[in-house]
Amino acid sequence: MSRSSQRSPGTPTPSAPSWARRKRSCLRSAERAVRCAAACAALVVATFFVAVPGSKADPGEQDPTTSAAGSDYAAGKKAVEGKDWKSAVERLNKALLQDDRNPDIHNLLGYAYRNAGQLDPAFRHYRRALELNPRHRGAREYLGEAYLLANEVQKAQEQLAALREICLIPCEEYEDLEKAITAYSKRAARSR
Repeated sequence: MSRSSQRSPGTPTPSAPSWARRKRSCLRSAERAVRCAAACAALVVATFFVAVPGSKADPGEQDPTTSAAGSDYAAGKKAVEGKDWKSAVERLNKALLQDDRNPDIHNLLGYAYRNAGQLDPAFRHYRRALELNPRHRGAREYLGEAYLLANEVQKAQEQLAALREICLIPCEEYEDLEKAITAYSKRAARSR
C-alpha cells in the first residue's frame, strides 16, 4: 500500500520541496533571531563598559563652565589646582551666587573649604551637592575624606559603601576613599 493511500480523504499530500523550504525558512528565522539577540547583548555590554569620549561618568553631573557661573567657576577651579584656597573659596562663592543648584560647584567649594581647614562649611557644601545629586561620586569621596579629618571613620565608611553601590565597576573615587580610610586606620593603630 502506498503512503498516499494511507491518508484520509481530503488531506493534501505534502510535497517534499515545500516542506523542506518551510524548514529552511524556519531555521533562517531562528538564526536571525539568535544573531539579533547576540548583537543586542553585545551593544548592551559595549555601552556598559566603554565610555564615550567627552561624556560624563554620571549623567546627573553638570558642567559649570557652560553655566552662568562659568568664568568664576573656571577661576575657582584654577585656584584649587594652584592650592590657593582663599581665592578658590572667594571665586567659587561668586559662581554659587550665579548658579546655586549646581552640585559640582558645591562639591568644589566644599573641597576648597576643607583644604583651607574649615570643615563646617565644607560639610555643608558636600551635603548640598549630594542633595542636588545623590550619585555625585566626587562629593561622596570628599565627604568621606572630610569625615576622616573629623575622626568619624564610620561615616567615612558609609560614604565608601555608597560609592560601592554607585560605581558598580571600580571607579577612582571609590579607590581613593578606600586608600584614605586604610591610611587613616594604619595611623590610628600606630598611635595607640
